Amino acid sequence: MRIVIALGGNALLRRSDPMTTEVQRRNVRIAAEAIAPLAGEHSIVVVHGNGPQVGLLSLQAEAYRGVEPYPLDVLDAGTEGMIGYLIQQELRTRLPPERQVVTLLTMIVVDPADPAFAAPTKFVGPTYLQDAAEALASEKGWTVRQDGRAWRRVVPSPEPNRVLEIEPITWLLDRGTVVICAGGGGIPTTYSTSEPGDLIGVEAVIDKDLASELVARDVGADLFVMATDVDGVYVDWGTPGQRRLDTVTIEELSRYEFAAGSMGPKVGAATRFVTKTGRRAAIGALSDITRIVAGDAGTNVVADGPSAQHLVAGSVHAGRDR
Repeated sequence: MRIVIALGGNALLRRSDPMTTEVQRRNVRIAAEAIAPLAGEHSIVVVHGNGPQVGLLSLQAEAYRGVEPYPLDVLDAGTEGMIGYLIQQELRTRLPPERQVVTLLTMIVVDPADPAFAAPTKFVGPTYLQDAAEALASEKGWTVRQDGRAWRRVVPSPEPNRVLEIEPITWLLDRGTVVICAGGGGIPTTYSTSEPGDLIGVEAVIDKDLASELVARDVGADLFVMATDVDGVYVDWGTPGQRRLDTVTIEELSRYEFAAGSMGPKVGAATRFVTKTGRRAAIGALSDITRIVAGDAGTNVVADGPSAQHLVAGSVHAGRDR
């Protein structure tokens, strides 16, 4: 099979973790240990989040007085290289020497008229107490919002429209390479209106789940997996009646509401992939990823109709060997 695996930010850097290289490498090592066995049988694409890291780089850049801080698109590129390098190194350690692993800086085109630019929603950076967050917002011109019990910076998160490097990504996959791409949702870019054909960066962070869904469609993935720190999608979360959804159709999934700040984007991305391709999407814990691929764990989202339940088992044997 060809599988796109989106690693959630919490899978790489938990909320309570200090944002050090050592901590990130430890968490990346856990991810690599889970993904490497799959690469022996399947064609693998890895996409990762970057919310905590891009926020940290932004703070570091602004602390250096006398120069203009780096814009978000440049910081997005920096996190693609930084996190991609850690994943690439840990995967290479666990794969045969002849199996190639590549990190590809990925630009994704967005619409400059996207309404997201007028309503920032994407959390980036560390958490703060409310007073500290509001002081930073006043000092730096940020928009801040409450994230659980803490406060964080929010930035625009426009819809991804086109993956510019999809041809080299597909070329590498067809030749057996494990590809790490579109990290942090990719580098948001658009075409200049004053200089037609010129690409320019955009001050935003694209949602990683939506970007990875677009990549999954464009490379013809047989399975789209969003790996996170919980074992699936729950309804009535936090109540005595909470329950995890196992195999669920798009129609069944549409009956429930999920928080925009947590499971909502993943459910939306899974629904979009299944609707447009008829193939399976899954959401679950990184530690369960082998069982998720087999259809035995996580929440599996399948197409509507009487044959939907057979997609889970059938997809394990479908598609490409590499």
